[in-house]
Amino acid sequence: MARATPARLAALSLLSERRRRDARMRDLLRGSAELSELPERDRALVSRLALGATAAVGELDRAIDSHLRRGARLEPRVRDALRLAAFELLYLDTRPDVCVSQGVELVRAVSPRAAGLANAVLRRVADEDAAALAEARRRVLARSFDAADLARAHALPEWLCERALESLGDDGAAEWAARASEPAGAWVAANRVRHTSEEVAALLSAAGCVPVPGPVPGSFSLGEPARLARSGLVERADVLPCDVSAQEVALACCPAPGERVLEVGQGRGTKTILLEGAAHVVGGPCEIVAVEVSARKSALASQRMEAAGVAGHVRCLAADARRLEDSLGEFDLVFVDAPCTGTGTIARHPEIAWSLAPSAPDELAALQLEILASAAARVRPGGRLVYATCSILAEEDEGVVEALLASPAGSGLKLEEAHRTGWPHADGHFLARLRRA
Repeated sequence: MARATPARLAALSLLSERRRRDARMRDLLRGSAELSELPERDRALVSRLALGATAAVGELDRAIDSHLRRGARLEPRVRDALRLAAFELLYLDTRPDVCVSQGVELVRAVSPRAAGLANAVLRRVADEDAAALAEARRRVLARSFDAADLARAHALPEWLCERALESLGDDGAAEWAARASEPAGAWVAANRVRHTSEEVAALLSAAGCVPVPGPVPGSFSLGEPARLARSGLVERADVLPCDVSAQEVALACCPAPGERVLEVGQGRGTKTILLEGAAHVVGGPCEIVAVEVSARKSALASQRMEAAGVAGHVRCLAADARRLEDSLGEFDLVFVDAPCTGTGTIARHPEIAWSLAPSAPDELAALQLEILASAAARVRPGGRLVYATCSILAEEDEGVVEALLASPAGSGLKLEEAHRTGWPHADGHFLARLRRA
C-alpha cells in the first residue's frame, strides 16, 4: 500500500490549519517550517495544492457533496483531504489513478475508517466531474460558453462569472478567469527614493532572487522569490513586494516634485513609497497626506515610511475617508485607492472568490462612491483625481466614476482616461484619471 507522500501530507496540514485559524494561505506557506524542510520540487507541489484547493473550495465541495448520501456529514479533516485530492484530480495533470490512490491515503491518515468512502467519492469525481470539466473547458476555448461553464472550468462562483461576463464580455471574462486560476507572478518594486533601478537589480541578483526587469520603471519579476525573505531587502525597504499592476497605478498618478498629494486608502503604505519614488526621479519629493481608516495600519505605515526614508515628506493620518475635513485643504493630486472586492487579485489571494457574497460588489460600490465624492472636494482647481481599484467588476469601476460625474460632487471634473491593466501573470486593476477645470 502506497502511503501519502510528504508533499501531500504537508499540503493537507496547511489546508487544515487555514480552516482552523481562518488564516491566509500565503501567510501560512511563508511561515511553514515543515515546508522549508522539503526538497524544492515538493515545495512547489505543496504550494500549488494548498493555494489551488483554497481558491477552488466551493467547486470542490460541490463535486464532493454530489457523491455523498443526502444529509451525510464529513469530518472536517476528511473533507480537507478530499478537497486536496479532488483539486489535483480535476485541475492538475497528475494521473487519475495516482490522485485517487493518494487521496485515499490522505483520508486514511486522518480517519482510517473513512478510506472506503474516500475511494468511492474520488472514483466518481474522476469518472463524472472530470468529464463535465473537460466539456466546460472545450466550450470556453470555443467561446460558446455561459457563466456555468466558466465557473466550472476555473473553479469560480457562478454568480461572479455572470458579473465578469457583464463587465468584460466573453473574451475578457475568459482571460480573467484563466488568470485567476493560475499562480500569480512574484513582483517587486524598487524604492527609487533610495536606489536606482540598476542598483536594485544588483541587490536582488546578489541575494540570488534572479530578477528580470518588468514593464514599468523600477519593477522586477523574481525567478527565485523564496530567497527574498532571507535577503533583508524588504525589511530595509530597499525593495517593495508589489504586483506590477499596482506599480502601474501608482506611477500613473505622476506626482510632481513639491506637489501636495492626498492618498486615500494608504494600507501598508506601499503605494505611498512608490508615489514618493515617482516624484523623486523627476526632481524631488512630493508632500503626501496619507489617510487610512484603521489606526493600527496607519501607525504601521508611519513606521514603514521611516524605514523607507520618506517620513519627512509623508503625514500618516487615521481618518474616515467618507468625511475628510476641510482643514486638510486642497491638493494638486488626490489618489483614491478604494476598498473593493479584490476580484482582480484572486490568483494572489485565493480566499477571495468563495468568501464574497453576491451583494458585496453593490455594497462596496456605494461605499466607493461616498469616498470618491468626499475626496473630490479636496481637489484644487486644475488638480487631478485618480481613482483605482483591484476589481474587474464594472459596478465598482466605471459605474462609480460615472455616478460621481453625474452627481453634484463631480461638478467641474472631467474624465481624462480610464482603463484596466493587463500584464501577463499580474493582477487586474482599474484606473481612472480626472481633472478639475
